[in-house]
Amino acid sequence: MKIYVAGHRGMVGGAITRRLQARKVAGEDLQIVTRTHKELDLTNQAAVRDFMDSEKPDVVILAAAKVGGIHANNTYPADFIYENLMIECNVIHQAFAAGAKKLLQLGSSCIYPKAVPQPMKEDALLTGTLEPTNEPYAVAKIAGIKLCESYNRQHGVDYRSVMPTNLYGPGDNFHPENSHVMPALIRRFHEAAQTGQEEVVMWGTGKPMREFLHVDDMAEASLFVLELDKKTYDANTDPMLSHINVGTGTDVSIGELGRMVAEVTGYKGRIVQDLSKPDGTMKKLMDVSRLADMGWTARVSLEDGLKETYQWFLENQDSFRK
Repeated sequence: MKIYVAGHRGMVGGAITRRLQARKVAGEDLQIVTRTHKELDLTNQAAVRDFMDSEKPDVVILAAAKVGGIHANNTYPADFIYENLMIECNVIHQAFAAGAKKLLQLGSSCIYPKAVPQPMKEDALLTGTLEPTNEPYAVAKIAGIKLCESYNRQHGVDYRSVMPTNLYGPGDNFHPENSHVMPALIRRFHEAAQTGQEEVVMWGTGKPMREFLHVDDMAEASLFVLELDKKTYDANTDPMLSHINVGTGTDVSIGELGRMVAEVTGYKGRIVQDLSKPDGTMKKLMDVSRLADMGWTARVSLEDGLKETYQWFLENQDSFRK
């Protein structure tokens, strides 16, 4: 079986690729196809068409996306909506045109409305207004879900979508401005500990609640959903809501997360909240009962995941200097 992993150099795509490679070593008949951004620009329709026509993958895993935190989403909204829409349209359509019967698209929990009952169920999609700080990215991800649903309905293919909660782990982006909250805090507290800073400033009140899923768990969940037989998958999935939440089902306040990161990195100074900065949505917790009913639950605890991620950061921090 030939599997194309789009975005294999990203955090999630990398974790999925590592698992597929381990299976191949263990004897599974797999041909894993990857391309770097330099080799294949997924926003280029003609290039994606030629690639799909040439490779003709049996399965496509779409883990490629332009991602970032609140600052990046606020600063580059046009980039986020354009690039993600183009990637999804090109990969999904050209995969279909090349004969791929199975496809898994990775989305985000930001697809759900800002004011939505917690924990967030799959059927909350399109029931309210999105969080303004990441609306362009969310709109693009919703379009990806609807693309998969529409191709399933019209063409009878098996294209599925998984919506992860906040992800973290080895391979994350630790850029000081354009990263998500977890890697941003790890880098900030690490540098503060190393330089002896008396205080670390965190955005907002620290009260928002967030759920965090280790990337290795996400990789396992992605392959689990991809490989579910259609009878089991269809029994747990409304064809008009063919996306599945992936998370831990538990959350932590951003303030508490900051204290956990401070402990892991050895920071002993003060933590100060900058109340002039936005909090974003006050609570985002996934309802993961559908995936649990299918037979999968997360395994990596936040405490263990934080320690592992910080160790990876220490081993790779020279690459984050730029």
